Amino acid sequence: MLAKAISVAGVALTLLSNTLTDPYLTIAFWTGIGAFALTFVLAVQIVVLRVFRRRAERHERKAVKIWQPILNAVTAEVPPATLPRLNEREHIIFLRLWVHLRASFRGTAAVALNDLGYRVGGDAIAEKLLNQGTRSERLLAMLVLGYLGDRKAWSALMLQVDAIELDSTSSWYAAWALVNIDAVSAVPHLIATIIERDDWPLSQVVTLLQDVHDICAPLLIDAIPALGSAHLPRALRIAEALRVTLPLPLHEKLLSDPSTEVIVAGLRFVDNLEFMEQIRMLATHADWRVRVHVARALGRIGVGADIDLLKGLLTDAQWWVRYRAAQALVSLPAFTGHGVSDFANDAKDHFASDMLRLVLAEDTSA
Repeated sequence: MLAKAISVAGVALTLLSNTLTDPYLTIAFWTGIGAFALTFVLAVQIVVLRVFRRRAERHERKAVKIWQPILNAVTAEVPPATLPRLNEREHIIFLRLWVHLRASFRGTAAVALNDLGYRVGGDAIAEKLLNQGTRSERLLAMLVLGYLGDRKAWSALMLQVDAIELDSTSSWYAAWALVNIDAVSAVPHLIATIIERDDWPLSQVVTLLQDVHDICAPLLIDAIPALGSAHLPRALRIAEALRVTLPLPLHEKLLSDPSTEVIVAGLRFVDNLEFMEQIRMLATHADWRVRVHVARALGRIGVGADIDLLKGLLTDAQWWVRYRAAQALVSLPAFTGHGVSDFANDAKDHFASDMLRLVLAEDTSA
């Protein structure tokens, strides 16, 4: 019947096209036919996609209904004696549910979730996804392997970190997983990469390394002297965030470095009186960013002898230098609030007096 209908339609189209003697009408006719055919194909594809999507949603709801209570029971330390079979269509759904809970728990609940992950073969599933999955599946696999602490995936994750063609998110997830699997082995291998990879978010790097401070602190101290100006500021920012105490000779070298970024990073570390003379000399540095951090450093560790120096910075051409100098003056015990008010009223430089009044007003409102 369908073949007969197609034959009739073909004959009709042939007869209709034979009546179109004008070539322009013929072109327009067949163009319209082509557009209609394409529209029909797209409509069929949309319908098919909607059918598949709804089927996938029904399957996901079914899988969640099965596995969510099991996962909740495991976190409550009442794991079921037997588990249903995790079929292939449920792999991604289960791993997503598992990762969501695993990221929220520590201690015995985390151990119980890891045990469940191994019982259903989550490690093998994740290893397969890491090697053969899409990008999103690989990222999910890295999270699973990191939380499981699966040492079998070590080599594959190392390749992910070192693969220069991968995007920063993929390589960072791989690095995260390695540190979670074995920080003692991973951090020495990754420390140079962590310093050099500017595309790895600094906040995430610091969060990851905080739990392994004792491992990474000596590695950072050893790496910093050999770094060039391109990577040294980032290494110093990491060390500062981790509260790593640098050796005094190294710190002194940073404050005399020709790079502005390195000097600024060194000034951010200052928390004692060992470097007061160097700091005071830097108050006349040509770069205003250095002068800003000199004022901030004097606000932390300055003494009465630095009042005149800060008064000089209060007349600086840069607004931020004047602002930090005013904050430093207000914070110095040797320069009481009454003295600040008197100086603000008597100052000949109106920029200095205005800035002091601003800082005093902020201090009062706080």
